[in-house]
Amino acid sequence: MSRAARKPPAERRAELAAAARAVALDEGLAAVTLRAVAARAGVTPALVAHYHESMDGLVAETFVSVVAAELDELRALLAAAPDPVSRLAGLVGTLLDGSRDDVTVIWVEAYALGRRNAELGSAVRDQMDAWSDVIEGVIESGAATGDFRTEDPRAAAWQLLGMIDGLNAHALVRWGGAAERGSLLAHALEGMLGLGRGVLLVG
Repeated sequence: MSRAARKPPAERRAELAAAARAVALDEGLAAVTLRAVAARAGVTPALVAHYHESMDGLVAETFVSVVAAELDELRALLAAAPDPVSRLAGLVGTLLDGSRDDVTVIWVEAYALGRRNAELGSAVRDQMDAWSDVIEGVIESGAATGDFRTEDPRAAAWQLLGMIDGLNAHALVRWGGAAERGSLLAHALEGMLGLGRGVLLVG
């Protein structure tokens, strides 16, 4: 490989981060290695190592870049919804429609890899907190308007997040009816939050 053209450090770091993200989304988080990132960026592994002394750190950064972007998209979607019920229905619909399987793979791998990669494990916990906070906010807003009935919005958010993660992980190996995931979760939430049957079904 010919020697890479010299670039400002910030530009090079951004380039390598983009390459790592592309590798993760195409091949999974476990595929983010020195050689894979270097090949995707068109540079030498030594150059990647120069900017990222710890591959554990690069994997953690890559995980955050992928899942934080998804959460930003979700925040925008929720902000556009007119009321708490619509926000919750939109959340269920968009997270279980099968369009985010590449990100689901990143999450599932991160749970496993984070057991031995302390930086990744910490990043996973932080991102789980961020997701839980957003979902809790939706549930709290519905409780405040009287649309939802719950004494513990945080516990409800935790349960919802666990159900979403589980159903999406199942879908990766085509276990259970993919088309039924949304309705199963919607009906469970309706019961949990005191909503009428079918209120949360979307699409």
